[in-house]
Amino acid sequence: MIAYLKGIVAAVYENVLILDVNQVGYQVYVSGRDISNMPGTGQEAQVFTWMSVSQDAIRLYGFLQEDDLEMFRLLINVSGIGPKAALGVLSVLTADDIRFAVLSDDVKTIAKAPGIGNKSAQKVILELKDKLSLEDAFEHRLSSSQQNPGTAANVIHSEARDEAVQALAALGYSAGEALRAVNRCEITENMDTETILKLALKKI
Repeated sequence: MIAYLKGIVAAVYENVLILDVNQVGYQVYVSGRDISNMPGTGQEAQVFTWMSVSQDAIRLYGFLQEDDLEMFRLLINVSGIGPKAALGVLSVLTADDIRFAVLSDDVKTIAKAPGIGNKSAQKVILELKDKLSLEDAFEHRLSSSQQNPGTAANVIHSEARDEAVQALAALGYSAGEALRAVNRCEITENMDTETILKLALKKI
């Protein structure tokens, strides 16, 4: 099993990376989102990998973030979702997006992925909901924001939303109810947690 590959980017195509590792060129299938963030030709890159072995082919799927690889593994265990479809989902949604969409029963967001209709999106939610938790989702989001902090205003805004969801969960509402209530609120960047919580309670 190949856990990851680290080498020089030899070529980048639509959904394929050719990575030169000690003069051996590995063909790795990657998401469209990772392609857009891939280092240029001649530069060093590391991808976390998963190997697919079938009767007619052996394929490597790679991800710039280990979190995306973990989500890919969850997705391919959903009945009817193969590696190609899972990669398509991760081309338009981050692992973070998928976690919160699943926990909030957001079929519409998951169905945005190519080749994923409403029925498949519902299946993803049904089969992954018990494997995800609100606490883990917030931990992953916090870790992601620390690695890619962005602007201070965006980080504070995200924290206020997350704290409001956690407060609703502490009051006894389910993760789905809490997330849906907060998502239905018209939130501006200057709102604090208490204000968002009050708005969300009116939506439940």
